[in-house]
Amino acid sequence: MDGGASGIAKRAEGSGKLPGDDSFLDGFVVDDKDVYTTTDFGTPVNDRTSLKAGKRGPTLLEDFVYRTKLLRFDRERIPERVVHARGAGAHGYFESYADWSNVTAASFLGKAGKQTPVFLRFSTVAGSRGSPDLARDVHGFALRFYTDQGNYDIVGNNIPVFFIQDAMQFPDLVHSVKPQPDREIPQAATAHDTAWDFFSQTPSTLHTLLWALSGHGIPRSFRHMDGFGVHTFRFVNDEGKSKLIKYHFTNKQGTASLVWPEAQALNGKNADSHREDLWNAIAAGNFPEWEVGVQIMDEEDVTRFGFDLLDPTKFVPVEYVPITPIGKFVLNRNVRNYFAETEQSMFCPGHVVRGIDFTDDPLLQGRLFSYVDTHLHRNLGSPNFEQIPINRPHVPVHNNARDGAGQHMIHTNIYAYSENTLNGGAPFAANQTRGNGFFTAPARRVLDAAYLREVSPTFMDYWTQPRLFWNSLPKEEQQMVVNAARFELSNIQSTKVRQNVLAQFNRISNELANRVAVALGLPQLGPDPKYYHNNKTVGVSTFGRGPLPSIIGFKVGIMATTKDSQSLSQAKQISDALTAKGLKPTVIAETLFDGVGATYSGADAVLFDAVVVADNTKEVFTKGSSLYPTGRPAQILRDAFNYGKPVGAVGDGKSGFDSVKPDQSGVYFTNSADDLANKIAEGLKTFKFTDRFPLDE
Repeated sequence: MDGGASGIAKRAEGSGKLPGDDSFLDGFVVDDKDVYTTTDFGTPVNDRTSLKAGKRGPTLLEDFVYRTKLLRFDRERIPERVVHARGAGAHGYFESYADWSNVTAASFLGKAGKQTPVFLRFSTVAGSRGSPDLARDVHGFALRFYTDQGNYDIVGNNIPVFFIQDAMQFPDLVHSVKPQPDREIPQAATAHDTAWDFFSQTPSTLHTLLWALSGHGIPRSFRHMDGFGVHTFRFVNDEGKSKLIKYHFTNKQGTASLVWPEAQALNGKNADSHREDLWNAIAAGNFPEWEVGVQIMDEEDVTRFGFDLLDPTKFVPVEYVPITPIGKFVLNRNVRNYFAETEQSMFCPGHVVRGIDFTDDPLLQGRLFSYVDTHLHRNLGSPNFEQIPINRPHVPVHNNARDGAGQHMIHTNIYAYSENTLNGGAPFAANQTRGNGFFTAPARRVLDAAYLREVSPTFMDYWTQPRLFWNSLPKEEQQMVVNAARFELSNIQSTKVRQNVLAQFNRISNELANRVAVALGLPQLGPDPKYYHNNKTVGVSTFGRGPLPSIIGFKVGIMATTKDSQSLSQAKQISDALTAKGLKPTVIAETLFDGVGATYSGADAVLFDAVVVADNTKEVFTKGSSLYPTGRPAQILRDAFNYGKPVGAVGDGKSGFDSVKPDQSGVYFTNSADDLANKIAEGLKTFKFTDRFPLDE
């Protein structure tokens, strides 16, 4: 019998090919050079723009090119999500500030003080489930309301705009930023040629890109970032009158980010830092809160502000339309089982309730189809994913849907069709399809619109708002953007891609382009001023809102030595003083000991929000030890300083800084444990890490 390894060898020999030769695959190799895009069945197509009823009309379901492209894309990964695979979730409640029935019939907004259960899933976008939390990325912010009229999902991000304007381009975006398919690297990173090639050829990405290069791309924690609905939606009241709205979720902990070297180091020391922070905060009773606000606009305002409200790459500056606070939500309970709750939570932009309506935003229109299709795929084709406990509404479900894999309900109605008389006509058709607050605002119209594959002219200014964002950043955060761009583009191999990116940057700011160019050794560019302006807005910086409202739970490392009882005794005093302020201190020494929670061999500056040095610790910095790598104590102190963390010392602990020799600004020296605790607490609230990295001249 000719089988097994020997059989393979013989067949290869008979064909004139060596064992392991993969030339039999040659007939399947596709190089995609100098060809048109086609469907799976070979028809040449334009797959860059979806088919719409009119230039600004809704996307049409008959667009088989669009449907096929997204169907295939939704099935590229199993079983984790194609995007937003890395996530963490928590339960809580939403509380309405008032009765908002004048603008929406949504019941969860119909009474002051009314509370509604919520579930929130945070995530990164590009990385796999095994990627680190602190990859530079847009972050998902998906919020579910379990209302008394069904589930309502707002599937947003921590950045108010998105890379693309049409869902047809979403597979292209994700293919470009995912690891390169020939080597599956780099993971959860855009510092490679394909990502920036796509960015440079798709200028709609520039706005979101600048936000991600700022502190918004590397938030300090999930608790310290805001959320946005991204799209323009509609509120509809009982009379059928509608308003255009944009959602804002403003965190009450204070917006904060890390610096890039710290984020990289923390990914190595604790790849789960964001998950851990959220879990620990809720477990300790430090429940994070967000205020829910909306910008409310009239239907006729859709192009009033110089851009199109249906364009998801644009945001509405608060100078044009203030944010109206409508409620708050609090996360107060961790999940009990990660897979059953967080991993199996399946959000859909199409999960809406009475009083909420869509707009003709082409990205939103595509998501209404794609999310359901994705969940069908992830749930092994079962249409019953909404019956999984975390997805199930808190109200009864009655319809004529039956059977299918994963059916949890036991239906006793054998007359599963409409219309019927044998079941008394039930389930009855609710008369809520037009007006009465649900499902579609009566004012929506498509009148004699031609079918087109075109981008609306109102969508085609890609540079004015990125310029607004750049102008509105303080110089320190502009430096963060420049440094991030230098890092990303220094990893690009193609000079042509680098030049194309700089050309796009130059349409935003000649200063930005040239500050990046000089680090890449590329020639300086002359201004490209068509879209230049000096306008600014507020609220877009990660550290421009003043002191953090709360520092409860922030971690402080206290450097001490087990060789001196006075050092340990004082470390205990410092620890008690910090604990009294709601901080979480950890004493660091050579070995684990009574009251010592970490060793120098395992400690790192990135694991703490501040670092202080106790008295009588000079030998820790001046003499080596086999108990930890050479120079580790000084490295912890130096890194803490360079990452912008508050640092200080009591007594001769100051000598530890002799080996570090930092600029003494922002370093707290004192002879009192209580005084040091006060200074560190104040520093955590107000200190800007950007004070410690150099700015371009």
